[in-house]
Amino acid sequence: MIRKETKEDFEEIYNLVKTAFQTANVSDGKEQDFVNQLRGGETYIPELALVAEENGSLVGHIMLSKATVTGGDDRHEVLYIAPISVILERRNEGIGSALVAESFKLAREMGYTSVFLVGDPAYYHRFGFRSVADFGITTTHEIPVEYVMACELVPDALGKVHGKIDCF
Repeated sequence: MIRKETKEDFEEIYNLVKTAFQTANVSDGKEQDFVNQLRGGETYIPELALVAEENGSLVGHIMLSKATVTGGDDRHEVLYIAPISVILERRNEGIGSALVAESFKLAREMGYTSVFLVGDPAYYHRFGFRSVADFGITTTHEIPVEYVMACELVPDALGKVHGKIDCF
């Protein structure tokens, strides 16, 4: 079952994210703290912070937050995924894909048109993510451009969006 996170879930989410990233290929060990930091900021969207629950236990979590692509005087509000987590023993069962699909559906319903993330292209291309370079967008961080990706929730949503994204 996929549902919105609640305050009662926060401690379990913290532990789920911490444990999930202990086995990640790339991790700074602070992803669980980043989740708490996002909740306390202006970019947090409670409706787009979701958990996957099975038999009363959380098995996955995803959070989409607000970000901005800035180019000159133009500012475009977008979303970014940070992080997505699935417990190790339940990976490769479609839980992460279900969380992405549900979060994208809700984001579209809320009027959002694009989502960004930093991640493994081999995994995220299946959801329609492409390098931000394909859209003429850069990042202010020194992350290799192939790992900074965007996905249009609405066709051609990024067609006229140019500039830098600084949310990672």
